[in-house]
Amino acid sequence: MIMQLLLGSEKDGILCPIPQYPLYSASIAVHGGTMVPYYLDEANGWALEVTELRRQLKLARAEGIKVRALVVINPGNPTGQVLSEENQKDIIRFCKDEHLLLLADEVYQENVFAENKKFFSFKKVSRSMGYGEKDLSLVSFHSISKGYCGECGKRGGYMEVTGLDNDAKEQLYKIASVNLCSNISGQILMSLVMNPPKSGEESYKSFQQERDSILASLGRRAKRFAEALNKLEGVSCNEAEGALHLFPRLHLPERALKAASAIDMPADTFYVRKLLDATGIVMVPGSGFGQAPGTWHIRSTVLPPEKKLPDIISRLSTFHQRFMDEFRK
Repeated sequence: MIMQLLLGSEKDGILCPIPQYPLYSASIAVHGGTMVPYYLDEANGWALEVTELRRQLKLARAEGIKVRALVVINPGNPTGQVLSEENQKDIIRFCKDEHLLLLADEVYQENVFAENKKFFSFKKVSRSMGYGEKDLSLVSFHSISKGYCGECGKRGGYMEVTGLDNDAKEQLYKIASVNLCSNISGQILMSLVMNPPKSGEESYKSFQQERDSILASLGRRAKRFAEALNKLEGVSCNEAEGALHLFPRLHLPERALKAASAIDMPADTFYVRKLLDATGIVMVPGSGFGQAPGTWHIRSTVLPPEKKLPDIISRLSTFHQRFMDEFRK
C-alpha cells in the first residue's frame, strides 16, 4: 500500500538496503518505481553507514530520480544485525534533513539475541529526540508471523503511519478499502500480540514462561548454528544479533565458480541446489537478496527444532567438505 502511494513512475525511487528482503525490490518493480540500493557493511557486522546513504542519494538525484523514502530493516533480514540507538538517531536526522519518509520494518523486534544489543523503535527514538509528527514522516511495520507467536506459520500485521498529512492518509485509507480483510486466525492472533496477558492475570505466568522459552531457544539455535558455519572451510558468518536468519559468506573454489558459470547459474544457487539434492536441507541463495559484487552468500533460518539442529549441522558439514574437496581437485 505504501509503495502504491509513493510510486508514480520510474523517476520515483526508494532507498533499500543490500542485502534486502526481496519484497521491497519486487513491490517497487510492480509499481513502476526505481530501487536505489545502499550497501550494508559486512566487515563491520552489516553496519548501516549514513555516509553510504548520502552517497547513494546523491547518485540517484544526479540521475534525475526523486527519492521518496528510506527502507530500514531492524533487526535485519537477512543479515540479523540490530541497530544501536545512536545509529538510529543519525538515520532519523538524515531522513529529516533530506525530507524522506522513513519506512521502519520492525517485524523482528522481539528477536534480539546479543547481550549487548537492545531493540529501539524508530518512533520511540525520534520522540526522544524531540521530533514530532511535523518533523518526521514515519511508517512502522510489525507482524505476528515473526517473534514468538507465529514463527512464520501464521500471517497478520499492521502499520502505524505518523507524520503524513490528512490528504495522504485519506488516499491510504482508500487503497486499504479495496482489499479484503486478512484471515480470521490472523486477526485473532494480531489482537493477542497487541494485547498480551498482563501481570496479575491468570494466564500471565504461563504466557511469560512460554514466550521466554521460545525466544531463549531461538537465541541458542542462532548462536550454535553461526558457530558451526564459521567452522566450515571457506565460510564466514557474522554473529546473529537478532531476527531469525543467518547470512554467511561463501568463499568457493575457482572450479566451483566455473562449474556454476558453465550452466549459467549464480555460484550461490549452484551451491544450495547441490546441498538440497544431497541432504534435503533448504537454504536460499544470497543472490536473491542482493549482495556486494563478487561476493556469494546463503541465507538460513534458525527455525528448525533445537533437538534436530545437531543432525542438520552434521549433514551440512559432511556435504560442505565433500563439495570443497570435489571442486578443489
